[in-house]
Amino acid sequence: MVSEGLFVVFEVGDGVGKSTQTTLLADWVAQQGREVVVTLEPGGTEVGSVLRDLVLNPKWGDVSPRAEALMYAADKAQHVDEVVLPALRRGAVVISDRYVDSMLAYQGAGRDLDVDRVEQIARWATQDLLPDLTVLLDLDPLFGVAGIAEKDRLESAGDSVHQRARQGFLELAARDAQHYLVVPARDRQEQIAELVIARVASLLSPA
Repeated sequence: MVSEGLFVVFEVGDGVGKSTQTTLLADWVAQQGREVVVTLEPGGTEVGSVLRDLVLNPKWGDVSPRAEALMYAADKAQHVDEVVLPALRRGAVVISDRYVDSMLAYQGAGRDLDVDRVEQIARWATQDLLPDLTVLLDLDPLFGVAGIAEKDRLESAGDSVHQRARQGFLELAARDAQHYLVVPARDRQEQIAELVIARVASLLSPA
């Protein structure tokens, strides 16, 4: 870690709600007397909000996979520099809705780009900052993104993209099981929250 802070990331496929789990964890952290910063990618900064619109709003039309990956990388670079690292250096607990794994799963595996090349770009953009814990809420896209009525550009990418992305997430988790918690997203919300809080509690240093 870069400080006494803690960096927790929620990763999921499209169509899997994260807001409840993020809120439950943030509330618990605050009850422990710790500063908590809840943020998201893309869009956790003013620059990121513009980039989020460019990569997700269908009105911009087709975006090449490489351009898409580079815009996500730019969002992450700004987010880490402006939000995540300063908070960690203050000793805060940072909870982020998505991080590098989403780029590797969607822009790498999902868009069928060279995942190793995408990872090199992502790690450079984020100054090689790794989460202390990544919570993967796993769900078959048939039960997730398929149920979204009004899809953004990425959600509309097609079943094969989302299936490859899901497999990409699972492979990343298997590669570094110590820093991941994989939970079936269709489990009860209370049960998921208990598992997440228990893992975070085991990592949280005294205030």
